[in-house]
Amino acid sequence: MLDLIYETPKVKTISGATGDWELVIGMEVHAQVSTNAKLFSGASTLFGAEPNSNVAFVDAGMPGMLPVINEECVAQAVRTGLGLKAEINLFSAFDRKNYFYPDLPQGYQISQLYHPIVGEGEVLVELGDGTARTVRIERIHLEQDAGKSIHDMDPHMSFVDLNRTGVALMEIVSRPDIRGPEEAAAYIVKLRQIMRYLGTCDGNMQNGNLRADVNVSVCRPGDYEKYQATQDFGHLGTRCEIKNMNSMRFIQMAIDYEAKRQIAILEDGGSVDQETRLYDPDKNETRSMRSKEEAHDYRYFPDPDLLPLEIEQAWVDDLGAKLPELPDAKKTRFINDFGLSDYDASVLTADTADAAYFEAVAETAGDGKLAANWVINELFGRLKKEDHEISESPVSPAQLAGIIKLIKADAISGKIAKDLFEIVYTEGGDPDAIVEERGMKQVTDTGAIEAAVDEIIAANPAQVEKAKENPKLAGWFVGQVMKATSGKANPKAVNQLVAKKLAE
Repeated sequence: MLDLIYETPKVKTISGATGDWELVIGMEVHAQVSTNAKLFSGASTLFGAEPNSNVAFVDAGMPGMLPVINEECVAQAVRTGLGLKAEINLFSAFDRKNYFYPDLPQGYQISQLYHPIVGEGEVLVELGDGTARTVRIERIHLEQDAGKSIHDMDPHMSFVDLNRTGVALMEIVSRPDIRGPEEAAAYIVKLRQIMRYLGTCDGNMQNGNLRADVNVSVCRPGDYEKYQATQDFGHLGTRCEIKNMNSMRFIQMAIDYEAKRQIAILEDGGSVDQETRLYDPDKNETRSMRSKEEAHDYRYFPDPDLLPLEIEQAWVDDLGAKLPELPDAKKTRFINDFGLSDYDASVLTADTADAAYFEAVAETAGDGKLAANWVINELFGRLKKEDHEISESPVSPAQLAGIIKLIKADAISGKIAKDLFEIVYTEGGDPDAIVEERGMKQVTDTGAIEAAVDEIIAANPAQVEKAKENPKLAGWFVGQVMKATSGKANPKAVNQLVAKKLAE
């Protein structure tokens, strides 16, 4: 896979009235940690519970309540860092980020500004043109989520649900290495894939379990290279942050709109204000939310209720030794072990459940390429059409492997296999038994096939003459023989006998 990496990114260039502009994008991804309890309380993290039912006293900001760190949240952050090839900081500390909002009852958010638990890492992002590149991770820190304000239930009042308050988040901060909307979406896809493999975040964007703040700026060609040489952010232009994005498509649309908005301002002689903006998908535009705050605006200070977090290297090593096989390694193994194409391996490793299903089929059937073809084209195609996940597949790996074994043994043809797949999908059953009970076995008796070929040729002398003049018309006879044998004749034998008879 390393041969796909290129160091110079394929830059999204936008032509303006005064010349070309390039995009520079950095992302802050908020990933909800997969745990049963919150970061500093034992309250449940179950989604969809009755409003304000998953709230402990500490979450509600009750006087005298002290936070107690959830060890599993720390372990999940470390696993994520290891999965992103990041430095794990054995010393980290929590800080209070002070601001007022109705769904933040404590009046502050416990986060990690000065000493995050995870340092620099990287994500290998694969792009649609077959290339890939590395996006650097600056840091990952743990913090509490806020609650949810609801404004559409009453015309005169707003409601507050504190169920999410205190839920553990990992904020994954990238360097400004992303250079276009498509690459931004691909980065989120890859990050989500890695965390799903690790089991540290389910990546459910619809439930708000994965959200992205997208920082966008524009610069002239060559300025990004100056930034790389000097690490001076002044070369990258003033950035604006688009807050709380939870859709790949909307992320791309928002970046495209925001870049053009900034270019229009700059080309008109104005300057871009650093601010936080929201994206309106109905109008396909970003709008100002507030001026961009800096760290000092939040009056950060070390949380007096929490001691610094010190972890041992042996504990980190133990977590690392128990990590599952990650997407890039699994993809490489599928290519090497099963002879798959890069594309097929990418599709099959996109999700852990998909990969496990395919591997079970391939190992049982003894043919990786044929298994990949049937899993991707037949099974995935059918499941997508019916809006089902692989976990809802009515065809088990053993059943699909059974169909593939019958094909490999020349017991059934490709056409019969598709009919058999339909029966298994809709009715269930053992493929071998179905073939026997319903008389679906392929005819391999050359004598019987030859008799059918002779009959078709004898009945169509005019077509024979045409086929002798134009050999491509031989396919018509093959089709007629297959039709006469209800698709049970061995296609290879039919083709050979038709060619032989027409040549006589």
